[in-house]
Amino acid sequence: QVQLVESGGGLVQPGGSLRLSCTASGSIVSINAMAWYRQAPGKQRELVAGITSGGSTNYGDSVKGRFTISRDNAKNTVYLQMNSLKPEDTAVYYCNAGVVVRILPRDYWGQGTQVTVSS
Repeated sequence: QVQLVESGGGLVQPGGSLRLSCTASGSIVSINAMAWYRQAPGKQRELVAGITSGGSTNYGDSVKGRFTISRDNAKNTVYLQMNSLKPEDTAVYYCNAGVVVRILPRDYWGQGTQVTVSS
């Protein structure tokens, strides 16, 4: 059994910053790519940022230059540093990871953490 637990969400004013964390725990052999997705009310879930086990990153167009994804492989943790936040960044943010438990990787999701950008 694998669990992903997110933390760091909350209410922030426009222009502010937040840092999200997501830690994987359980019977983990290794973790491949990790990513952050978000879903705003009435919208589809979208990719925010992803990072491979080797550290290569990719970002959604709307967050490029403002958000930074990183990971600590020793801690099975992925981070999302969010700067210059805008009201349109308001959403539930979900952590995703490709986790190898026995042989093949399987997708796991966190429970989500709310980020609200408002004055």
